[in-house]
Amino acid sequence: AMRKPLDEVTSFEGKGGETVGYGVGRRKNSSARVWISVGTGKFTVNSKTVNEYFDTEWWLKHTIEPLHVTHSLTSLDVNARVFGGGKTGQAGAIRLGLSRALQRANPDLRWVLKKEKMLRRDPRMVERKKPGQKKARKKFQWVKR
Repeated sequence: AMRKPLDEVTSFEGKGGETVGYGVGRRKNSSARVWISVGTGKFTVNSKTVNEYFDTEWWLKHTIEPLHVTHSLTSLDVNARVFGGGKTGQAGAIRLGLSRALQRANPDLRWVLKKEKMLRRDPRMVERKKPGQKKARKKFQWVKR
């Protein structure tokens, strides 16, 4: 099938306020559930605005990136529930959940998100601390005698 150009695929079927997509995302120890609906660009995370919740530019940019690449920053409302882990993991979890929700709402967006590697669960986890070592890879200071 021919890929449609982006400006043709960014429309979403649905009335205002109606949920058009849902996705679950995980990253490190965080888990996020994301709902998207046709709207005006409101983005809430745990009942706060996304700007309040992610108060660092990187977290914010990382979280809304799927909306950015699909040009739907102003045409959709996003509601996310996220728990576990820290802010970086939570930003990554919402990002994946949002990407999956967008894809479910409009399958034509898949190639855009895939090209930007937004549909991939980041498999990196914290490496465990080993016995006989200070941390996962750091050793105790070597003493000659």
